[in-house]
Amino acid sequence: MRCTTHVDGTGQSSAAGAQRRRRGASMADVAKLAGVSAQTVSRVSNGFPGVLEETRQQVLVAMKELGYRPNSAARALKRGEFRTIGVILFSLSSTGNMRTLEAVASSAAREGYATTLLPVTAPTRDGVQGAFTRLGELAVDGVVMIMEVHLLDAMTVALPPTAPVVVVDSDAGDRYCVVDTDQASGAGAAVEHLLGLGHGTVRHIAGPKESFAAERRVGAWRAALEAAGREVPPLLRGDWSAESGYAAGLRIAADPGCTAVFVANDQMALGLLRALSEHGRRVPEDVSVVGFDDIPEAASYMPPLTTIHQDFAEVGRRCVDGVLRQIRNDEAEQGTTLVPTSLVVRGSTAAPPPRSR
Repeated sequence: MRCTTHVDGTGQSSAAGAQRRRRGASMADVAKLAGVSAQTVSRVSNGFPGVLEETRQQVLVAMKELGYRPNSAARALKRGEFRTIGVILFSLSSTGNMRTLEAVASSAAREGYATTLLPVTAPTRDGVQGAFTRLGELAVDGVVMIMEVHLLDAMTVALPPTAPVVVVDSDAGDRYCVVDTDQASGAGAAVEHLLGLGHGTVRHIAGPKESFAAERRVGAWRAALEAAGREVPPLLRGDWSAESGYAAGLRIAADPGCTAVFVANDQMALGLLRALSEHGRRVPEDVSVVGFDDIPEAASYMPPLTTIHQDFAEVGRRCVDGVLRQIRNDEAEQGTTLVPTSLVVRGSTAAPPPRSR
């Protein structure tokens, strides 16, 4: 079998070029093709002054021809030259997480930035640090971390001090830039709505204990009842799924004294509605139900669900704004920005039955 090798204008064989492309071009490859030193390539790559414009153009042409892309986490995170935002996410199953991710990606796209997603299966120190390392290798300009769990606020994980980072759903605003929904205000509004209808107290189906958002909602539920001088009933917990809401709902359905329930998300509320229906408890005639999130399907529940609306689009916009601001100012930020919630009243809430008033 005859093998033909072609030689390009630089004296290098096309076979050698193909092999180089397969293994990834190095700085030395760029320097050789451009006819300059590796130090010059480095200076051009990092945007340092002192390089003749003609030489800089030679290096840029060589980079483009070889498909060379600097693999420097420090440069990618500091200089903002790759127009890509990395997203570290611990759960793809949560509706809130997915809607936040969608909002971040949409907001980034409007600013001319791509997004690179890196799911982390275990929210541990090693998992987060490994995610930052991998995102650096992918050359991102900044990072949005969508965290459901108490890691940063428990000092379990320390992020790179120079990285433009925005954290969603955490309590670490004294050390990082945090954007979150106003969980406490939303939960308080849900309880106050039910008490205002005349219910004596409000049961609560909470999210998992390790979730920051779930704990914020629990605290606000309890505080609202105490402020009104009402009994604080035993707490029930789920895992955000409709199945867990159904399991908790079976216990609520068996309690004839329960007339109002605030559920920590709409999916668990769906499970509660099923449990109540199976046990002949009518909504809202016998039991009023308020959810949290205002997912698109909430208006199509039977009955349509009264819920707390989260503005995921605004959360995503503020996350991207926070990252870009840090990139442009070359300075990390601290503090928490809360995005307001609103109560959406539909058909699942009403005054309690006369016998319970």
